[in-house]
Amino acid sequence: MDMMQLATQVLASKLGGDTSQSNSAVENVIGNLLGGSSGSGIDLGSLVSTLQNSGLGDIAQSWLGDGDNSDISRSQVESIFGSDKIQNAARELGTDQNDLLRGLQDMLPQVVDKSSSGGSLLDSIGGIGGLANLAGKFLK
Repeated sequence: MDMMQLATQVLASKLGGDTSQSNSAVENVIGNLLGGSSGSGIDLGSLVSTLQNSGLGDIAQSWLGDGDNSDISRSQVESIFGSDKIQNAARELGTDQNDLLRGLQDMLPQVVDKSSSGGSLLDSIGGIGGLANLAGKFLK
């Protein structure tokens, strides 16, 4: 299963969505929130970089590692994406902002954790160069 499918399934289940139309809307919202500069798919490197730049590098590192995943609060999720983006995403999905934030709280660690096991992390962040860039950000 790819990252977008996993993210869509987890978030849709948290929001009570089970139709292909709602999954399409969930996928669109995820692309808008996690697509990095491309605005589509999931840009894991951009997400981890945003966490690092927001003072949440320890949380990101726990998600990337093989141990337990640290929790992220709703307010931290909102600060990562910005309240305007969360508000627009909730409106697009026809849901409450708090429900969306709770869903993202659950979805983000799972997607990063699953993406960073078995070597797929390198593909997600742009190969060795992306890994070096990511490592450089953690070591600053």
